[in-house]
Amino acid sequence: MSKFFTRLVLSTAAVAMLAVPMAQAQSRHDTRQGHHYSQKKHHDAKRHNWKRGERVSDWRKRAAIRDYRRHGLRAPNRGQHWVKVDNHYLLITLATGIVASIATAR
Repeated sequence: MSKFFTRLVLSTAAVAMLAVPMAQAQSRHDTRQGHHYSQKKHHDAKRHNWKRGERVSDWRKRAAIRDYRRHGLRAPNRGQHWVKVDNHYLLITLATGIVASIATAR
C-alpha cells in the first residue's frame, strides 16, 4: 500500500510540474498578444498636436533624421536634430528635449 501511494504521489507531482508551465505559457502568450494589439490601436487614435516650446519626453528613443534635405527640412543648428513623431518632423533641442520647430511630413 505505501509503495502504491508513493508512486501515485510522485506521478501526480510529475504531471503537475509538467502541466502548469505549459498552461501558464499558453495564457501568458494570448494575454500579451491581445494587450499589444489593443495598445497599438489606442496609440493610433491618440495623436498629439505639437507646439513650439513643448517638451518631448521620449525624444531620445527616436532616430535622428540625418538626411533632412531629402525631407524638405532646413539644416538643424548646433545642439538640435530632427525626429519624426506621428506625421510630423520635430526639431528638438538636444539639451532639453524642447520643440524648436515643427514641419508636417509629406
